[in-house]
Amino acid sequence: MSGANFDGYLPDADLSVETRQTGVLRDDLASCITASSFRNRRLSPTVLQGRVAGPAKPMVGVPLRPVSAAICVPVRNEETALPKLLEAIGRLDLGDVEAAVFFLLDNCSDASEQVILEHAGRMALPFTVAQGDPSPDANAGRARRAAIALGLHHATSTPHGILLTTDADSQPRADWVRAALQGLASADLVAGRIVRIAAERDPVQGRVERYLDRLHAYRRSVDPVPWDSPTGSHCSGGANMAFRPGAYHALGGFQPVPCGEDAALLDDAGRAGFRVRRDPGMVVATSSRRLGRAPGGMAAALSAIDHHGAPSMPHPRGAAWQYRQQAEARRIWAGLPDSFLAASFGDRIGLTGDHVIGVARDCPNAEAFAMRVVPALPDIPDVTLAEAEQALALLERQLCEQAA
Repeated sequence: MSGANFDGYLPDADLSVETRQTGVLRDDLASCITASSFRNRRLSPTVLQGRVAGPAKPMVGVPLRPVSAAICVPVRNEETALPKLLEAIGRLDLGDVEAAVFFLLDNCSDASEQVILEHAGRMALPFTVAQGDPSPDANAGRARRAAIALGLHHATSTPHGILLTTDADSQPRADWVRAALQGLASADLVAGRIVRIAAERDPVQGRVERYLDRLHAYRRSVDPVPWDSPTGSHCSGGANMAFRPGAYHALGGFQPVPCGEDAALLDDAGRAGFRVRRDPGMVVATSSRRLGRAPGGMAAALSAIDHHGAPSMPHPRGAAWQYRQQAEARRIWAGLPDSFLAASFGDRIGLTGDHVIGVARDCPNAEAFAMRVVPALPDIPDVTLAEAEQALALLERQLCEQAA
């Protein structure tokens, strides 16, 4: 089958509210929540009086029709951090967006629930607080998945609804929801910029982040796509993500894993052909603490730097090779299954022409093909952060010389 027959990108899935809440996502809502208190009358046995009318502001760059936004937050023993999050949510510039907040309490043993109820009662938003499944295999991915399940009904209550997720130790900027809507106007999933509170205390992590931002900019210089920002952030954290409910449903949601559920969802999205945008204008501030709630997160990275210094990095030459081959994969997509074209490209990436054609047949569009067909460049050892920075600077100079 010709690649041209698949050209274009996957639209937001045409799913009714009832369909979107069936299957595994609806099962999550039933099995992960054991006791709930809701402001949403359609979902709850107990109504919390947590809404105060506020002035509406005009919005720019988003649909004029009503838009629902579900803000989903997993919480685990965050009684100290939650007041700052709740204050930030109270400052959100929502205009006509019908937003609601959904808190999933993940095996909390502190006063997190009381803190939410005391502060949320003063918010100009409806809110939901629910207890997570107290099973011994509870983890960050499972909690985030259950938090999203709480908000699905609200997000699908209007045709252009969206899901947002952040963390309990984070603080979205006032224009966060507006920026998410603008990003989703051209993409299916958006990963925003995560900035660390008191970042000046951790200069090495700052270097790592600047390096990864430069690497992303290099990628979009050699492999530009219309839905992503050329100056986007490297971030892919659950502290700052937004997506269309249809895309989230089609991907099967966050994986119930101890860590990395956020990066895995974005990777799965690209391989499925969805448009992923890394948006520097969608900003959330997060803590610089060393004792986090999930292994492998920001707290673990900062603690590792404290104890071991700057981390080693994959050599940027491998990434640069991948980016160029992905750009070529997009270029040839419409010409497949031409055997000569497939064989020529296969020689470049170490695959047979038949393998290339086989991958193309299984892909819905050029994005999925580019993300699936290009392998990692093998046998390139990791380097120090300083060596990675120098190697990337050389690649950047070469790119400028080629463009001159």
